[in-house]
Amino acid sequence: MRIMKIAALAVFALGAFVGIVLSSLSQTTQPRQANPGVSAMKQVGAIKAIAGKMIILTTDAGAELSVGVDETTTMVRITPGEKDLKNAVPIRLGDLLPGDRILVRGKPEEGARLLASSIIAMKRSDLEVQQQRVREDWQKRGVGGLVSSLDQSAGIVILSVPALSGKRAVAVHTSKDTKILRYAPDSVRFDDAKPGTLAQIKPGDQLRARGIRNSEGTELSAEEIVSGSFRNLAGPVASVNPSAGTLTVLDSATKKPAVVKVTAESEMRSLPPELAKQLARRWTGGGQSMGHQPDDGGRGNNVVRPQNIGGGEASAGAQQRRVDLQQMFNRLPPLTLTGMQKGDTVMLVGTEGDDTGAVTAIKLLDGVEPLLVTAPGKGGENMTLSPWSLGSQAGEDASP
Repeated sequence: MRIMKIAALAVFALGAFVGIVLSSLSQTTQPRQANPGVSAMKQVGAIKAIAGKMIILTTDAGAELSVGVDETTTMVRITPGEKDLKNAVPIRLGDLLPGDRILVRGKPEEGARLLASSIIAMKRSDLEVQQQRVREDWQKRGVGGLVSSLDQSAGIVILSVPALSGKRAVAVHTSKDTKILRYAPDSVRFDDAKPGTLAQIKPGDQLRARGIRNSEGTELSAEEIVSGSFRNLAGPVASVNPSAGTLTVLDSATKKPAVVKVTAESEMRSLPPELAKQLARRWTGGGQSMGHQPDDGGRGNNVVRPQNIGGGEASAGAQQRRVDLQQMFNRLPPLTLTGMQKGDTVMLVGTEGDDTGAVTAIKLLDGVEPLLVTAPGKGGENMTLSPWSLGSQAGEDASP
């Protein structure tokens, strides 16, 4: 699974929207209460499985809940975007499928159980259609980059957006109506992001916004922004612990060890040695030719060719280097923790870190020693990965 890829942002934004809509819609329902003396309980999540008259629900908080349905349970389906229940369609339990999103209200019972009095559902297929629309909207009206500065009183965030010619500044204007979301410091999941404030954003953060841009593309009136603080590390691997799902990296910038957690959502790639050397020569002005191209056995899938890496000049500067890595990352061979060993050299982008200081890897690239050597004493500070694509201005995937 690609971490923080553009589709993930669309899924996240839609997921947050669905949760809000379902919760607000619940206020318009008047579910029965089998026992008036027991307060109704409300949960939102995705259906994991259905067995008989029992729904296994994975809540948005990550818990698993058994939801009982009987002949008195009221069930309706709405389409994404509906703001009330006027167009809701009555359904039966047999109409629900795993992956559908539901809001359920009812009577809590012993254990992780809930006897449903009402269920409001959104079909997974409807959500996928809406997801595509959201993705296209982020692509059409979105912009992303690094936060250069922030004027909280004026509600303006200045972004540094990558471009082939270097980088450009975009002023993101916020208002009281702008939805602000903040990435969790210890999670790689967009689903774990929380409502945030402008005051939480600081220079160096990654930020993506969508809204109305001016004709020059230098300003954007934001309807929604998502931001987060991420940590970039680069250096040799001191140890690997596959059973614990961790590795320790000696950070070249701080000269201190950092524990890195690898999860099922962490995206890991390996940079072939010859390609790493070619890139290092190119970035240090060693010639425009990339030499021979790696052979993929005629499949044509994972070969990173010169024209895929961008630019025709031998040295395009630090910004171009970062763009190169973003463009090539997803075409490189996949890597697992068991395939790594002490002495490997990696660069990665991860979460800000939990209370223990451990960083959860979002993207990790192995085999980068030749690249770090091109920046001695700097720890490869200009050669970093981004947790998500930052826009099409630099030739990257433009969708959110």
